[in-house]
Amino acid sequence: MNLRQLLLHLPRYLGASGSPRRLWWSPCLDTISSVGSWRGQSSKSPAHWNQVVSEAEKIVGYPTSFMSLRCLLSDELSNIAMQVRKLVGTQHPLLTTARGLVHDSRNSLQLRGLVVLLISKAAGPSSVNTSCQNYDMVSGIYSCQRSLAEITELIHTALLVHRGIVNLNELQSSDGPLKDMQFGNKIAILSGDFLLANACNGLALLQNTKVVELLASALMDLVQGVYHENSTSKESYITDDIGISTWKEQTFLSHGALLAKSCQAAMELAKHDAEVQDMAFQYGKHMAMSHKINSDVQPFIKEKTSDSMTFNLNSAPVVLHQEFLGRDLWIKQIGEAQVFFFFDYAKLRERIKAGKGVTSAIDLCRYHGNKALEALESFPPSEARSALENIVFAVTRFS
Repeated sequence: MNLRQLLLHLPRYLGASGSPRRLWWSPCLDTISSVGSWRGQSSKSPAHWNQVVSEAEKIVGYPTSFMSLRCLLSDELSNIAMQVRKLVGTQHPLLTTARGLVHDSRNSLQLRGLVVLLISKAAGPSSVNTSCQNYDMVSGIYSCQRSLAEITELIHTALLVHRGIVNLNELQSSDGPLKDMQFGNKIAILSGDFLLANACNGLALLQNTKVVELLASALMDLVQGVYHENSTSKESYITDDIGISTWKEQTFLSHGALLAKSCQAAMELAKHDAEVQDMAFQYGKHMAMSHKINSDVQPFIKEKTSDSMTFNLNSAPVVLHQEFLGRDLWIKQIGEAQVFFFFDYAKLRERIKAGKGVTSAIDLCRYHGNKALEALESFPPSEARSALENIVFAVTRFS
């Protein structure tokens, strides 16, 4: 399937099911016990995530947007925004996505583009191939690499929008009128397709077939991961014996592939050799994993957690808890949390916190953090490399 066909089929794949569920990825379980040498957070690295992002943006020359301003200011997107306003007052998930794009309190939306820019600056120009020396460079980053960072953010944002497509066959009366959901789905498909079309156009302008292949394969991975997620019912997450190997495969596809291959593509644009490209890939993969696991762990370590707060039954702590506990005891705990048509997430959360799942997930997060830091050792010391290290420290910090 070529890139154009992929873009045409993407909304159908992503709309295969209702509310989005998180996907999966990590190393095999027996690696968890080898995390004892975690490097930890240095005393000089910023503790607050927003500060880490702010300092990193200064290093790359200017703040990264979550998508290209040329795309934001276009007439087409302005018209779509006007249509999204009609969803105000409904319960369509596209509204939640739109609010998240505007009010990004944790500065996580621009993370992928920011990492691409930082690793581009950390690697610098190729010392072997000098064919890029005539390219425009600002703050140590080629203009084509900045374009790649924007393309990466466009693809990620488009996927967020498409994941908000509602399965109309699973609607309940509490979800609101059917016509609101139908209209919201149309806008989600239209706006997501528009962002992907801009990303596709930007890739073509880079005039690098290997970069196009890398980003196209990342899109294929995303589609495969989300399709697997959407084709699996909530009940199967509860009753199936989902192991950590399945978790790692799915999470790489849905959360790690885009950043890993974008980092590799940035090295390709600067004509770096295969070894440097692989180290950039490894950093992107393991950093994305740490970021995902950190997000999964939050519902179990927050001091103030509402009893009604839900969490994903296929998140890292739950999958590890299930694997440590065994299938029979896991099904028993699920049964105890199910009261008629009400599922007691608070009760199940306490059971999971009392087991080994949460602490093992934190160890797993730090394992991937160490792997990301190891990949950075092949890059020369610089402000950009330090910023990439600080990002890892921030996503592996739980205190």
